This record gives sequence, C-alpha cells and structure tokens, in this order.
Amino acid sequence: MDLKGKNAVVTGGAMGIGLATCKRLLQEGAVVTIWDLNRPALKKAKEELAVFGKVFVHPCDVTDKIKIGALVKTARKEMGRIDILVNNAGYVSGGDFLERPVENWEKTIDVNLNALLYTMYEILPEMYERDCGFIVNISSAAGTIGVPNLAVYCATKWGVWGLTESMRFEALSRGKKGVKFSSIHPGYIATGMFEGAKLGIPGRWIVPTVKNHDVIAKAIVESALKKEKYSPKRPRTINMNLRWRALMPDSWFQKFLIVMGVTGSMKTWEGRKTEKQ
Repeated sequence: MDLKGKNAVVTGGAMGIGLATCKRLLQEGAVVTIWDLNRPALKKAKEELAVFGKVFVHPCDVTDKIKIGALVKTARKEMGRIDILVNNAGYVSGGDFLERPVENWEKTIDVNLNALLYTMYEILPEMYERDCGFIVNISSAAGTIGVPNLAVYCATKWGVWGLTESMRFEALSRGKKGVKFSSIHPGYIATGMFEGAKLGIPGRWIVPTVKNHDVIAKAIVESALKKEKYSPKRPRTINMNLRWRALMPDSWFQKFLIVMGVTGSMKTWEGRKTEKQ
C-alpha cells in the first residue's frame, strides 16, 4: 500500500508502539487520528507529531463501544474516510491467575480483544464498500506460546491472531481482495508495558529483547502496510516457536520452553506504573 494521502486511525497512539507508528505514518504522508485514554500523553503526542503532518487526537476508552461509534463518525468528518486502522491499544496485568481479582482479567480481555471487535465492526463496512483498506491488529509473541503469570494476556493475543486470520478469509470470501489484514507479534520490549520481563540466557540468545518501540512500528509500516505481510514477528526468530512446535513432540516442546526461560520470564517484570495493578 502506498501510504501517501491515506488516512489512519491508531488506538493507543499517544505512547509506545502507537506513538512510534504514528510518527512513521505521518512521515510517509498519511493523515493520522489518535485515540488514547491518557489525556496528558495525547496532548504531548499532538505537539510532538504536528511537525510531521496532520494529526487529530481524541480521548477514548476503546472498551466503550458507544464512544467508538461516535469517534468513527468524527474521524470521517475530519479526514474524509478511514483507509487504515491500527488496533494498538493494549493492557497487561501480570501475575498468577488465582492471585489477581477476576476484574483484572476482564479488563485484559476487554482492552486486548473486545475493543478490536468494536473498532472493526464500525470501520469495516466502509472498507468493504470501497474494497480498499487495511487493518493491523497487535498480537504478541505471547500469542504463539503460553507464558505463566501472563495467562489471560496470552489468551487475548492468541485470540487476536485467530481473529485477524479469520477476518482475512472472510474478506476474501466476500470478494473484497482490496481489504487487507495483518497481525503483529512483538517479543518483550526493553521499555514500556513489559519493562523488566526477559527470557533466560538461552532464550535471550535466540530471541533477544526488542530494543525500542520503533522496531515494532517499522514492522507495522514497512512490513505489514507497505509489503502486506500477514503476521510480522519481531525479532524474526519468534517464527521459530511455530516451527519447533510443529517439529517436536509436544512433551519436548514444553520442556524446551522451560530451558529457554519462558516460564520464569515474568518474574522480573516491572512495566509502567499505570499498568501494574
């Protein structure tokens, strides 16, 4: 996809991966609308991004489907149409499944999975009508393997991958070849939501920690949107999770994850203060 002149909505776009993605989209000549719950971060993001191009910002709780519907109408008024949707907003609450209140897990599901249903349900009809558009959903490396103390987060990210692949085939079955879908699968990133989380020594040699959010933003813009890759993974060695799972007996693969340090990777997790609840 040629991004010049395209209009994009990015959820959770005021910080982290979302902010880095907005910057890259603007540099490509796109117009960007940011939805984010953090009002101070929104204000700062607008000031930072204004030098790169036209950007609109709106406070938004992506779990509020009524608000999503209203903001989609606003985006169409401000930009004319929506060509690209990047479902980036995310939430992580780490910890043992039984040691956290169920409300934590419900919020994880609402932000990481249900919100995608709301945004796509509102925006897809326009894309189908024009047979043109691109939806990028942020999954995770944790959408390819199970991680203790991250169980519900993993469940949502596995769900995002399945949802994205299913929607790709639904579009094809409708004859809408111009509507594209990609899922993105980041590993642990050194800063932000997963700060402090890390694999064991063997694991870090094979799947190193992602150094910054722009690595993932580049995957979104360059690999997914411009090259139409189905499910970019960063680092690329995350693809080995799927190959090892396919080639190894399941009992071997489970033991392999232990050796790689996956099972202890959340013990050092710190995250952003606003995400540690």
